[in-house]
Amino acid sequence: MTKQTVLTGITTTGTPHIGNYLGAIQPAIEASLNSNYNSYFFLADFHALIKCHDPDRVARSTREIAATWLALGLDTDKATFYRQTDIPEITELTWILTCMTSKGLMNRSHAYKASVDANREADRQDDDDVTMGLFSYPILMAADILMFNADIIPVGKDQIQHIEMARDIAGRFNHTYGTLFNLPEAQVDEQTQLIPGLDGRKMSKSYDNTIPLFSPSDELYKLIKQIKTDAREPGEPKDADSSTIFQLYANFATAAEQAQMRSKFDNGIGWGDAKKELFEFLDSYLSKPREEYNRLMNDLGFVEQQLLKGAEKARSHAAPFLEDIRVAVGIRPLTWQGGSTAAAAKKEKEQSAEQLARAEEGRRRAILMQLKPLLDRVNSADDSATEAKRLIAEKAAEVESLKKKARQKAQNELDLLREELAALLV
Repeated sequence: MTKQTVLTGITTTGTPHIGNYLGAIQPAIEASLNSNYNSYFFLADFHALIKCHDPDRVARSTREIAATWLALGLDTDKATFYRQTDIPEITELTWILTCMTSKGLMNRSHAYKASVDANREADRQDDDDVTMGLFSYPILMAADILMFNADIIPVGKDQIQHIEMARDIAGRFNHTYGTLFNLPEAQVDEQTQLIPGLDGRKMSKSYDNTIPLFSPSDELYKLIKQIKTDAREPGEPKDADSSTIFQLYANFATAAEQAQMRSKFDNGIGWGDAKKELFEFLDSYLSKPREEYNRLMNDLGFVEQQLLKGAEKARSHAAPFLEDIRVAVGIRPLTWQGGSTAAAAKKEKEQSAEQLARAEEGRRRAILMQLKPLLDRVNSADDSATEAKRLIAEKAAEVESLKKKARQKAQNELDLLREELAALLV
């Protein structure tokens, strides 16, 4: 059975917190132990530069995140663990994909639209303070994914759009140059989507409501005491399911431990006592990985060695694959004689029927995106049937006027137009 590839990246702009651990790091490390998957985990330090222009913060975050993953038990012999900036093939692929990506697709990015909306509310120009990094970073994210032909991308709901964009970009490339890329799928774990922070909102450095994963004990207790609670007094029953204290406890506890804590809430535990119990539980749970984390932060040479080992593994795939991509787009040695490369032939042989079907779906989807103005023309016409027949006749004439590869591309478009307009062509 062909193994599926799982890929996860974490941006190096902050200190890892409990939300990162529960939502991304813990499930990723557990998945890396499954022999049915190839696991790729990387430090997204190029992505960090999009919003963070503090070099010390980026460097510190890179150290902290790398040490965190290792302290929590990531086996770098089973998973490929690397720094994004150690893989130059990713940046080269980003440019190639940029040349295949429409500006219209980037205009629809949630992050860009949010910046435009904020500027309009502030009565500023739409693109004030919008860098090209912010505008086009979904393409860099697509390159991260497509460089390793990842199948499964664990993400939060706010990142689903970017996986869809990666699929669109891959489909368009495959349609133009031949099928080289898989179409990735977003994997969303509903149970870990909302890890509450100190103020009850989603734990996020953007809200400044996080609990750093490896805070010293005294700092951890100080932060937990800041968790917002309601005005119910000791002795009054409390709703465990609406309590940040209980939710944080439950994400680490066994079913039996959860039931015991829920009983205490029902019996009116005081908020101070509940916070103390949460602190003691988390402090005990995190004590060993915290000790290992502190050891690794004092042995950064070893951490660097693990990242470079991962980069070597990653590049053993990325370098030959990029050569295939270069050949596909026409960047070839002058002596190149044509024919498929060995890597491309091997990939085609290994592709399962399901993978091929997914690739075909992406190819079809990419063509439809390009044909949308023509289909809209038919749908908005007073006589859609007549307009459909006229369009097909025009496209057929175009096919006859072209040669070789351009003709095949136009023929693919004609075939799909006939499928989409079949009801009008009877």
